[in-house]
Amino acid sequence: MTDLPPTTEMERAYLERDAAYDGLFFLGVRSTSIFCRPTCPARKPLPRNVEYFPTARAALFAGYRPCKRCRPLAEDDSPEWSSRLLAEVEQDPGSRITDADLKARGIDPATVRRFFLRRYGMTFQAFTRARRLSGALTRIREGAALDHVVFESGYDSHSGFRDAFTRTFGETPGSRPNGECVFLSWFQSPLGPLVAGATSEGVCLLEFSDRRMLETQFATVRKLFSGPVLPGSNDHLNLLQSELSGYFSGTLKRFTVPLHYPGTPFQRRVWEQLLAIPYGETRSYEQLATALGDAKAVRAVGRANGLNRIAIVIPCHRVINKNGELGGYGGGLRRKQYLLDLERSGCVEQAAPMGKSDGPLLDGLREIEVAHPSLRH
Repeated sequence: MTDLPPTTEMERAYLERDAAYDGLFFLGVRSTSIFCRPTCPARKPLPRNVEYFPTARAALFAGYRPCKRCRPLAEDDSPEWSSRLLAEVEQDPGSRITDADLKARGIDPATVRRFFLRRYGMTFQAFTRARRLSGALTRIREGAALDHVVFESGYDSHSGFRDAFTRTFGETPGSRPNGECVFLSWFQSPLGPLVAGATSEGVCLLEFSDRRMLETQFATVRKLFSGPVLPGSNDHLNLLQSELSGYFSGTLKRFTVPLHYPGTPFQRRVWEQLLAIPYGETRSYEQLATALGDAKAVRAVGRANGLNRIAIVIPCHRVINKNGELGGYGGGLRRKQYLLDLERSGCVEQAAPMGKSDGPLLDGLREIEVAHPSLRH
């Protein structure tokens, strides 16, 4: 995502420490090689010494180190207005918040659009429309009368609702009461935002939201389940969020949330071997291949490991090279090291709970990653 506000707008925002722009851009200071949030309390650099980035990840890859005052790598970088908007949408998915409504609240619609595109991969209006329709599908499955669902979803007519529903799901409301749909939710974690997806059978996706392969994973999920991918929630996602909180706080060592992970027979065998690796232990790619009955299938095991769509819960981070080096990891090696350290310690010192600061350990790992580009994955 490279869509940044105009340079003059960003310059004004950081000079005035405008909190509405937190999370929308980051500024790198060339003279110090440090990058900050727009609201950083440190002395403001001269505009000619500033370089702008759409994400903290982009600033890291450009060689900048995170500021220790404003902590731009802490996971909760959402502007306050975005939290209010999301809470309002969740409380009443059928409500419609127009650009005029945003302006009346003192929020620039273009700023909202950029933030939602970067964080959720869709505009705010697309997000709220998808949220209305995912809620409508849930109500239809629960047996609610169609008349009630139409107006609860904020539509003025049956025809308007039917057209929107059909465009999204490919079928009319009456013909899809049990059709599959993947609901998406976004969670905060000590390692950054996570995006999770679940069908009616179980969790089918858990990825770091800044992973480069995320769009490919979404496309794969759509194809596998032959249905739309929409913002929403269900019991599996609620349980997953609770269990992730326990995992990161060091109190949960075994996930119980149902999983839904279709794949080739070989891929499923690899993923089941991953699930069998005990908490706090690791296996090499060679050991996995041997356990599968083919010691020569190391590369195939590595490919299947990399195609795992449910990070952390299906613990592909527990697979390392036979020489003890970390090997690869789709979420980045700093995260892999963090997860292994958390599990080896079995206590809370190495990890903050969900929604809290990620602490000095992760800052150190991030600085190591910047200093050693070979650790990037």
